Amino acid sequence: MTEIDAKIDALVPSWLYLPDIAEMLDIEVTRVRQMVKEGQLIAVRRGENRALQVPAQFIDGDKVVKGLVGLLTVLRDDRFSDEEMLEWLFTEDSSLPGTPVQALRENRGTEVKRRAQALAL
Repeated sequence: MTEIDAKIDALVPSWLYLPDIAEMLDIEVTRVRQMVKEGQLIAVRRGENRALQVPAQFIDGDKVVKGLVGLLTVLRDDRFSDEEMLEWLFTEDSSLPGTPVQALRENRGTEVKRRAQALAL
């Protein structure tokens, strides 16, 4: 869990509070907190009350976006900080096209994961 800077905050179009995610996934908010702690989601403190929030694009209906957890693991193994991961995931890449998180949501996760693995080289 991290504080967010203005640059990254501007990249992410929308955010969800942990209780909202719990409701969407039909799980307890403590389980969402555990997912954050285990690195399955990235949560940052933002807003006036500095409440924990997760990018809305990480959730697809009633589940976490397919491939996100594995991708976050690859990026962490590459020594990316939470801020660096968010910046990479939400920055436009004309060769994809779109952002890596958009590609994940569109079931193009293999290419996104391949690019993340190449970052370590």
